[in-house]
Amino acid sequence: MIQSSPSTVRVAAVQATPVFLDLEATVEKACDLVAEAGRNGAQLAVFPEGFLPTYPFWAWFVPPFRTKDLRELYELLLRQAVTVPGAAVERLREAAREAGVTVVMGINERDDASTGTTLYNALLFIGPDGRLLGRHRKLIPTVAERLVHGRGDGGSLTAYDLDIGRLGGLICWENYMPLARWALYAHGVQLLAAPTWDRGEPWTSTLRHIAKEGRTFVIGCCSPVHRDDVPDAYAFKAAHLPDVAWINPGGSCIVDPDGKFLVEPVTEREEVLYADLDMGGLRGSRFQLDVAGHYARPDIFDVTLRTGADGAVRGAPPMVDGRTAGADEPTR
Repeated sequence: MIQSSPSTVRVAAVQATPVFLDLEATVEKACDLVAEAGRNGAQLAVFPEGFLPTYPFWAWFVPPFRTKDLRELYELLLRQAVTVPGAAVERLREAAREAGVTVVMGINERDDASTGTTLYNALLFIGPDGRLLGRHRKLIPTVAERLVHGRGDGGSLTAYDLDIGRLGGLICWENYMPLARWALYAHGVQLLAAPTWDRGEPWTSTLRHIAKEGRTFVIGCCSPVHRDDVPDAYAFKAAHLPDVAWINPGGSCIVDPDGKFLVEPVTEREEVLYADLDMGGLRGSRFQLDVAGHYARPDIFDVTLRTGADGAVRGAPPMVDGRTAGADEPTR
């Protein structure tokens, strides 16, 4: 089916710094930035990995045997983490609805449905009408993140069928997982959000490769974090953070389906990056390469996607109202 999206879609990569471990203040900042993106004509705004209430970058610096320090930081993060549903999500939904902007938001999610003490590195997808489209939990926390986050499942590896195009997302190094990428390609993803904590090379080369491989637009987004953004009251700052100005310089960018930069990486400042995407050109580019379509060989490669704890979907999972069909609806 030919996607009935507009010929041009304006997107924003919101390279912003969270208010360190302050959920309420960071949500307000995020809502202001959604409004700004809307005023500038953006139809989609992508925020960095773990933006609410902050990406737990201390896990990369505090030695794992410093249990007391890590427990204290974990408790602080738990206290400020996002629950789904919850007040922070409702505020974001309101902001998206008021601005008429689709929002992809990186969060630290507290799972209150179970013990209330497990965190997930997650993405929220919110439609321009304020509807919560879905949530994706990072499949594999990367290296030091395993000290902080639990593991997600395959039920959220989908693309949402919106007026602007088919939207999906993978978090940071999930983008190095070929089969995770394939799951989104099989859904016909056209706008791939790639919130991250990574930056520089080879990360930007990865985004360019994915864009060309999937013939999709890729919106890479990272938080620029200066050492001064961490209040001195947090003891780990003096004890463990390196004596450098930028803990992370950012490096957000936007890439077209030929793997070319529409907006080159921006570093060492907060900035909302904008690009106008030619959706017709995206579809035409698949004349050469459609890795889940005419360039696939299902007679040779048989892929199984497990969408939950018990079920599996073979081949490309079907789309039902912009979401993955349940595990009881396998397709070949």
